[in-house]
Amino acid sequence: MLKSSMPELVVGVRNLSGLEACSRYADAVYFSTDKLSLRAKAKEITLETLDDFVFEVKTRGLKAYLAVNSTVNEGRLADASNVITAASNAGVDAIIAWDPAVILRARKAGLQIHISTQANISNHETANFYRSLGAEWVVLSRELSLEEIRNISQWTDVEIETFVHGAMCMAISGRCHLSAYALGKSGNCGKCTQPCRWEWELHGENGLVTASFGKYLLSAKDLCMIGHIPELLEAGITAFKVEGRLRDPSYLETVSRCYREAINACREGNYTPEKIEIWKKELASVYNRGFSTGFYFGAPGLEGFSPEKDMNASKKQRRAVAVIDNYYPKQKAAAVRLLEAGLAVGDEIVIEGNTTYLRQRIRSLMKKGEALEELKKEISLALLLTGQFGRMTGFS
Repeated sequence: MLKSSMPELVVGVRNLSGLEACSRYADAVYFSTDKLSLRAKAKEITLETLDDFVFEVKTRGLKAYLAVNSTVNEGRLADASNVITAASNAGVDAIIAWDPAVILRARKAGLQIHISTQANISNHETANFYRSLGAEWVVLSRELSLEEIRNISQWTDVEIETFVHGAMCMAISGRCHLSAYALGKSGNCGKCTQPCRWEWELHGENGLVTASFGKYLLSAKDLCMIGHIPELLEAGITAFKVEGRLRDPSYLETVSRCYREAINACREGNYTPEKIEIWKKELASVYNRGFSTGFYFGAPGLEGFSPEKDMNASKKQRRAVAVIDNYYPKQKAAAVRLLEAGLAVGDEIVIEGNTTYLRQRIRSLMKKGEALEELKKEISLALLLTGQFGRMTGFS
């Protein structure tokens, strides 16, 4: 098997608005239903709506990968069968799994199989073992160095995917029991409460609080490999994975666009330090916990953690400005109720819901038929939109 010379960009989404946000930049999206997912909070896609969602993915020319990667207890085997049946009927391009019970069901259904990072694949023999089970694709452990990935790639013909951007778990490939221990909500069953992002204190044996560099002692920085695309390609990685099933559409749009531009720049021979700096600034403008290169260049020390900051290091904050009450397609206008702040002509806004994502600048404002340049907090107004909503099906 000849591995692709240019990687597939795979982006995590949770609903139609996330899909719309990254659809111009991604090659494929991965997502989950409300069953057997490590992102149990992402419940917008159900077994009943899976057909429609996969149709929307295919309509946009993307591949659809369904994650079925949580722990499968004895009582959840029926769920596994139901999910695989629904996936087969919907025409997903692959199942992302690690539990043999799911793998066997997917193979019987004739579905392509991608092995989840939950399998903690760390050597070529393990990759080849999953190949013998029918897997065409493996998502390697996040704890591997670039050199280790390169060696695995040389000794297997299975396609290799690795994470290149997004949240890092403080436990090995997400196998953390802290949430289950502290609150009875297992991260391996998709219910992680992220206690690693809480404030913690270290206490010595004498009861005194131990000095530390900050209170967020367990909070790992986000992974960011935008400055090392050529090295990733040289190592034989054929798919770049962006974590994002619980992120907002603006995040997905920015991250997927930056990595698409970086991949294209490598292809076209103009991947430069100047462009890398621009991409880094754009990535830092959306939700992040600070950036590191994870384990790619060796096990991270303190530089891989963000003990002094809470969840978001971005200086740009999302703010709810208004609610869309109605949209008039012929006039390309929306009836809007302002909330906490005003609006002005030229402001950039994002309109989003479970099924909608649109970013643009305000073209005009009207209140009771009168055109205005700006409005303070008011009851309602009409907002003229410059673009079509296209396949977006409504507001929520």
